[in-house]
Amino acid sequence: MAEAAAPTGQARPGPAKQGPDAPPGHGRRRAAFGFVFVTVAIDMLSVGIFVPVLPRLVADFMGGDEVAAASMYGLFGTAFALMQFAFSPVQGALSDRFGRRPVILISNLGVGLDYVVMALAPSIWWLLAGRVISGIASASIATAFAYIADVTEPEKRAARFGMLGAAFGLGFVLGPAIGGLAGSVDPRLPFWIAAGLSLLNACYGYFVLPESLPPEKRAPLSLARANPLGALVLLRSQPQLLGLAGVWFVSQLAHFVLPTIGVLYLTFRYGWDERTIGFTMAAVGLAAVIVQGGLIGPGVRLVGERAALIGGFAAGMVGLSIQGLAPEGWMFWLGIPFTSLWGFANAAGNSLMSRRLGPSEQGRLQGANACLMGIAGLIGPGLFSQVYALALASPGTFPGPGAPFFLAVALILVAMLMAVRASR
Repeated sequence: MAEAAAPTGQARPGPAKQGPDAPPGHGRRRAAFGFVFVTVAIDMLSVGIFVPVLPRLVADFMGGDEVAAASMYGLFGTAFALMQFAFSPVQGALSDRFGRRPVILISNLGVGLDYVVMALAPSIWWLLAGRVISGIASASIATAFAYIADVTEPEKRAARFGMLGAAFGLGFVLGPAIGGLAGSVDPRLPFWIAAGLSLLNACYGYFVLPESLPPEKRAPLSLARANPLGALVLLRSQPQLLGLAGVWFVSQLAHFVLPTIGVLYLTFRYGWDERTIGFTMAAVGLAAVIVQGGLIGPGVRLVGERAALIGGFAAGMVGLSIQGLAPEGWMFWLGIPFTSLWGFANAAGNSLMSRRLGPSEQGRLQGANACLMGIAGLIGPGLFSQVYALALASPGTFPGPGAPFFLAVALILVAMLMAVRASR
């Protein structure tokens, strides 16, 4: 059919804008989401891939002194968390000013080159410097969430955020497994694998990742926006946003119970070996992938974001209660499906927060959320490990070694009560 003529006096519309700054169409949105999903998965895979070998490398550099190695390894974890806290809002603000595409691509490139440095590190201080740089570069996860908020309708954001949560789980499941196998060949091989994956993803993204934030919707860059305190001030701009931020922080704090004392608890209470614990952790990650990748989308469409938020917290409380009480190992496994449903709360809460700000603030919002996660990461391990130590120092008293799980249950209850109020 011939094209209709433009009305008299009106210019005929020109061709659609092309190039990396063009708004992504439907097909490009799919490719872009796939790239962002892979980016988050690779970031998490790269974190998990050297978990089996990094302590060994640190111990080797420290001359086999286990006490000194443990202290130094703790410094590695603290340094990474501090870099995430400090630079997540910086990258979020940069993405609000210059667009998501350059920040994500440069971050991928930086992570890849950093793992090359770590693979070649001739001393413990080079290795620590690499860990610091990886904490800075991988802070782009906040920008990845902002990208998804840009290209996704508000009512579908919870599902997409859930998919990114599945990428986290997938990376944590596959990372240690790949790292263990590669590390058995050479303790530096996992770093080369992580570097190769990140650099290949950067090259791929250069060709498939369109910009999601048009120039007219970008915000000016300022020191007030690009620092942790400035990012957190954003959360005070609306009472509901501040309330949901409090919910997010308390929930993230509770999440640190299993990573902090999981291995110690499973070994002490059930006498499990490394193989059984590894299978259990893989099951936890797999359940999270199933829930966040397949169930959150239809679940939120069915019940709505507010019900998903509150219901997710209720499921998390049930699951952690089962795990804290379970006298036998098979009973601990019964709690895994419930704790995986906790993922509904995080995806729905993030979606509700994103609805309250415009496109030019999404990067700053996700940077602020990452700051809260960083603070939780600094507090959580010390809190839960101390509670566990106190519980073991008082044998025969309730709640026994499950005390950290019940502390997490109490935190989730606080988060749920806050969510009821904040999500009205």
